[in-house]
Amino acid sequence: MSREKVLSLLRERQGDYLSGEAMSRELGISRAGVWKAIEGLRQEGYTISSAPNRGYRLEAGPDRLRAGELSGPLSGSLVGGSLLCLDVIDSTNTECKRQAMAGAAEGLVVTAEEQTGGRGRRGRSFQSPRGKGLYLSALLRPRLEPAQVANFTAWVAVAVCDGIQAACGLRPQIKWTNDIILNGKKLVGILTELGLVSESNDLDYLVTGIGVNVNQSAGDFDPEIRDMATSLALALGRPVRRSELAVQIIRALDRAYAGFPQNQGEYLEKYRADCITIGRQVQVITPISRREGFAVAVDDGFDLLVQFPDGTEEAFSSGEVSVRGMYGYV
Repeated sequence: MSREKVLSLLRERQGDYLSGEAMSRELGISRAGVWKAIEGLRQEGYTISSAPNRGYRLEAGPDRLRAGELSGPLSGSLVGGSLLCLDVIDSTNTECKRQAMAGAAEGLVVTAEEQTGGRGRRGRSFQSPRGKGLYLSALLRPRLEPAQVANFTAWVAVAVCDGIQAACGLRPQIKWTNDIILNGKKLVGILTELGLVSESNDLDYLVTGIGVNVNQSAGDFDPEIRDMATSLALALGRPVRRSELAVQIIRALDRAYAGFPQNQGEYLEKYRADCITIGRQVQVITPISRREGFAVAVDDGFDLLVQFPDGTEEAFSSGEVSVRGMYGYV
C-alpha cells in the first residue's frame, strides 16, 4: 500500500521533485519506507530520478491500472473514490457484484489488466486481452425503484463518449443501446446488472461494466470479430495511456451519476446526438422473432422508436430486444 501512496504523490507532482521527508511526513511512514517504495516502483519499470537536497521525480512509467495511478486524480469523486485494481479476474462485473453482496459501499470501481470471462449482453463474451484494453466496473446503490434505473445504461454510454473525448480528442457514437462505435466498428461494450433484495424486490445495487478496446492491433481480435471491432490506437495511429483514459471515463461516470435522474434532459439530448442507429434500416431481434424496420427516433425514455413496413411504429426498451443494422455491424 505504501508503494501505491508514494506513486500517487509522485504522479500528482510529476515534473517536480518531491523530497523523501515530505512524503514521509504526508504518508506517516519512515523515510526508509519511502525509499523502499521508490525502489519497488523502479523494479516495476518506473523511471524515478533523484537529486541531493531535492528528492525524487517521476519521469516515466509503464501503463498500468493501479491505485497509485488513479487515486490522486479521482480524489473527491464518489465513483472511483474506492478502487480495487486487480491483475487477472474472471469479470470485473462479477467481482463487483461479489463486493456488493459482501457489503461494499457505492462508488467502488474494480479494474483488471485481464479478464478471463468478460461478458456482454445476452451472455456474449467480450475479449479482454492482457494490457490492451480498459476493463472496469462501478458499484452504485441508487435509492430508486428498479424501473427508475432502466435507462441508466444510456447515461453510461454518454459518459463513456464524454470520457473518450476528454482523453483522446475524438467523440465516438452510440449503437443503441450499449455499444460505442468508432468509424463503423465496435469500440466499447457496456453491461449494466442489477441486484434486488429477495424479500421485497427493492433495488440493492447496480453494477455497470465498461470494456474499451484501447491499444489492440487488428491481429489482437479473433478472426470472427476482426472486421467489426476497432481500438483507439487503430483510430488514432498511436497508443493511448489506459490509466489516463480510465480517469476521464470514471470522472464522466461520476458526473452522470451525480445528476441521475434529474438531469435527464441533458443526457437525452447528448444520447440522441450520438446515437448512430437513428435513421437506419435495422433488424429488431427478440428470442422468437426477427423483424426489419426503420429506426425513427429515441423517445423521451431512451427507448428506440421503430417504424415497420406496414406503417406501424413501436417503441422498444433495451431489455426487450437487440438491434442490428441491415448492412454491416451498425
